[in-house]
Amino acid sequence: MVLFPVKIPRFIKRIFPNYVWDFSSKDKTLYLTFDDGPTPEITAWTLNILKNYNAKATFFCIGNNVKKHPDIFNSIITEGHHIGNHTHNHLKGWKTSKTNYIKDVQQAQHCINTTIIGNEIDLKTTLFRPPFGKIKNSQAKTLIALGYKIIMWSVISVDWEQKLPKEQCLKNVIKHTTNGNIIVFHDSLKASKNMQYTLPKVLEHFSNKGYTFKAIPY
Repeated sequence: MVLFPVKIPRFIKRIFPNYVWDFSSKDKTLYLTFDDGPTPEITAWTLNILKNYNAKATFFCIGNNVKKHPDIFNSIITEGHHIGNHTHNHLKGWKTSKTNYIKDVQQAQHCINTTIIGNEIDLKTTLFRPPFGKIKNSQAKTLIALGYKIIMWSVISVDWEQKLPKEQCLKNVIKHTTNGNIIVFHDSLKASKNMQYTLPKVLEHFSNKGYTFKAIPY
């Protein structure tokens, strides 16, 4: 099993102050995010669960998946959620040259922008999350200069880890989440067992405590 910090330590946030790790803790608001979609079998299910709780979220989409599943991609938007860029081919920034990384991000952005039906949203300011959270400083600086907001996270569910018991996935989120946190899930087949168990319970738990769920602002 991969060891991974569920809650991002404060010193990490101080080292990378130009990344978005969380939002104001004054209000009981949480920011659910979903990486790696759109995936027909999982994303459609996720949208239905979110609707049941009147919850909005942010979906960091892989460009190649947007190309394959444009209808599911557009359903995210029509349901009132926000879209982020997750590269075109799910690249690891640490193992990719800056030139190739930026080209891949721009390819994904082109796919996202041209797939949106009716130009329903303005993505002049674009949200970006690096796959695996791995991005070189030079890559990040270039993306920020191009107008991207680099969105990281406060709490990660580790739902993709198939050896992780689903009950532990739920505990990861319930135990570590607080006001203003950005929470990572994955709308992918790999993460489906843990995510589909955890998400409804997280929505119910925090809704009962008076929390609202918002999309990350563009």
